[in-house]
This record gives sequence, C-alpha cells and structure tokens, in this order.
Amino acid sequence: MKNFLKKIFISSNNLDNISHGIKEISKNTPINKIFKALNNYSANSEVRYVGGCIRKILNNEKVDDIDLATNLEPEIVCDVLNTNNINFYRTGIEHGTITSVIDDYKFEITSLREDVSTDGRHANVKFSTSWKQDASRRDFTINSIYSDINGNLFDPYNGKNDLEKGCINFIGDPDKRIKEDYLRILRYLRFFIAYSKQPHNTQLIRKLKSNIEGVSMLSKDRLLDELQKLINAKTLEKLSKDKTCMELISIIFPELKNINIFSKLNSIKREIIENSDFIFLISLMVIDETDNSEYFLYKFNISKKDEKRVRKISNFYKENKGFKKLNEKIVNEIFYYDGKQAVSDILNFKIVKSKKIDSNLIKLSKTYSNKTKPIIPIGAVELMEKYKIPEGKQLGVKLKLIEELWVKNNFKISDQQLEKIIKN
Repeated sequence: MKNFLKKIFISSNNLDNISHGIKEISKNTPINKIFKALNNYSANSEVRYVGGCIRKILNNEKVDDIDLATNLEPEIVCDVLNTNNINFYRTGIEHGTITSVIDDYKFEITSLREDVSTDGRHANVKFSTSWKQDASRRDFTINSIYSDINGNLFDPYNGKNDLEKGCINFIGDPDKRIKEDYLRILRYLRFFIAYSKQPHNTQLIRKLKSNIEGVSMLSKDRLLDELQKLINAKTLEKLSKDKTCMELISIIFPELKNINIFSKLNSIKREIIENSDFIFLISLMVIDETDNSEYFLYKFNISKKDEKRVRKISNFYKENKGFKKLNEKIVNEIFYYDGKQAVSDILNFKIVKSKKIDSNLIKLSKTYSNKTKPIIPIGAVELMEKYKIPEGKQLGVKLKLIEELWVKNNFKISDQQLEKIIKN
C-alpha cells in the first residue's frame, strides 16, 4: 500500500519551500514522536500533515496550528499514543479526532473518513483507509493537500496548483458541498479574501446566495469561531472593498454595520488595526448609537472579560456623544478606574472613527501605553493616625472624596485641598 501511494506523491525540486517548512516544524516541535509512533505501528500504518499547515507553508505563511491525518482508526491511535507515553485528549473521537499534547504543543490527529450522511451542520462519518476518499470529503482543493514528514505531497485535487493561481475551488459539486455544511459559505469568504487572485465565479456566487439561509442552522459558537478566523488586520481592508464578500457577510452578520470603516485607512489607522485583537476590531464594527452592540453580545457567546471591553467602549461612546471631548482629565479617570486596556480601546476607537487626524489623541495614546497606574499617596492609616478620623463610614467617605479629587487633578492633591476635605 505504501509503495503504491508513493507513486502518486509529488516529489520535485520546486517543492524546496515545503521541505524546508516541514523540517522547521520537525525541528521546532516534538511532532517526530507522533510520526514515529504511528508509522511504526504496522507495515501499512501512516500519518501525514494535512490542510491548513500545508497550505500555509506553500504560501509562506506562519504555521500556527498543525493537523495530521492517519489511516489508523481513532481507538488504535489512542492505544498507540498511550503505549508510547504521549498525552492525548479524546476531543472529537466520534468524528475521529484526537488532540495530542507534547511539551505544551497541541497536534490534532484525525483518522481518514468518509461522510455517510450530512444535515448542513454535522456529518455522520465512517472511518476509512483511503487517502483519496478522505480528500474527496474535504471542502476546497487547497485544503486537501497532504504531506509526509519529508515534504512529499499527496495532492489528488491539484490544490497546490489552485493555491499558486489563486483559485478557490470546491471539491466536486459546490451546491452539494455547501448543503453538507453551510459553514462552507463563510469558509469560502475567508479563503477567497486570503488567497484569491481571480475574480469571483458568478455561478458559484449564485449557489452561495441560494444556500445562505442554511447558515441560520449553524450553532452560534461555530459561526463566531469562523468569524474570528475571517476577521483580522490583513483581511479586513480587502474584505471591505469586495462588494460580493460584503454582501454575503452582511447577510450572515448584519450586526457588523460599520465594516466599511476599513475601506479607507490612513497609515496611522492601519497601524492601530494591525496591532488590534479580534474584540477591538469587532467593537469598531458593532458599536453605534443604537443597541446593536448589545444585540451582538447577546447573540454570541463572548467571554465576560471581552463583553466588559465592548460595553466600556460603547457606554463611553454614547455618554460622550461620539467622544467629541476627550482630554487628559477624562483619560486619567478611565486609566485609574478601568485600566490601561480601556484607555487603549477608547483612544484607538476614537482615532480610527475620526475623519481627521487628531494629533492630541495620538499623543495621548502613546503616553498612556507606557504609563503605570499611580498609587494614591494618602491611605486610611494616615487619616486615622494624623487626622484622628475614626474607622467607619466617615473614613470611607473621606477616602473616596480624596481619591476622586486626586484623580481629577492629574493624580495630585495639595495640603490645602486635603485639609478642606477633612474639615468638611
């Protein structure tokens, strides 16, 4: 079996980049342990890199996750890993996926499979030993490229050629593939924005649009996960300028009302976007004068910490009528009570939203990025010992008034101001 498969591997001098990329993964991660364990299980057992990591190596991108495919069934994979003292979790074993963990590195290992039935959201699968069958169930040709540990490719649907030409092609009938899993509409958008060098295929777009109602069947977690992969600094500008992509994304995520803000970025705004995370980028798109951001937070399962960030920007935006006045006094209060992240979010939000470049805001942003939270110089002990204020409600009131004045006065307070608060 191995000898037969080797005949249809792609081995040529022009694959030096993937050989180098594979060697880098092998050198910088402990993945060799998995290859050795699974390949040595039997004469026919085999494991290969697959999907995103191969696509990224071919496209000279940073590899941030590593997926593997094997012709061994999941229970056998578990036994082999266990025998070789390799930690793993049965993360998706019903679909053939095990996550191996070695030295803080995570590797997803999925058994070859075929889809027995699909409902637009999930697939019932049957495990297989056919690499071609496994490739045929994948969505796009650029995701159906496999490689052994030496960088030899198995590419039955010419995904490498499509990647080089910038063609985003479904494997088989697009309409059928979309109906198998409606998330593929979003995945098409992600891969088109990231890799396409060609215009949209009008027939394919019609099929995407005719199936777009099926997206409502998908879980909110899957939608948010795919949105996180789609929304990043590199793709937002291109996405916002692509009429077809904008039309589709607006149907799927109507809450992203301000996505067109990324179509006209100056160098300052672009630098902010490039250094921003997903939650800040989402804030730019969902916050307006309405309750749109609240609806987005209600609809999707976002962490409490991230919810707080979005609400802090939104509330400040509404309370200050779009941040018409934003000076050092106001920023000091945000910095002291809400922290550096809130200051960064609010200032950067204002800078990106502004039509004109505000040098004062840019200066404030740089100043507070290097600032540490000050400590109030007067505490409860000093008030009790020096000013003979007894412990209790009165002490708490005085401390709060002193703190408020100190913050408003750029973290300064004079003896006269202090005396006035204590005497009143």
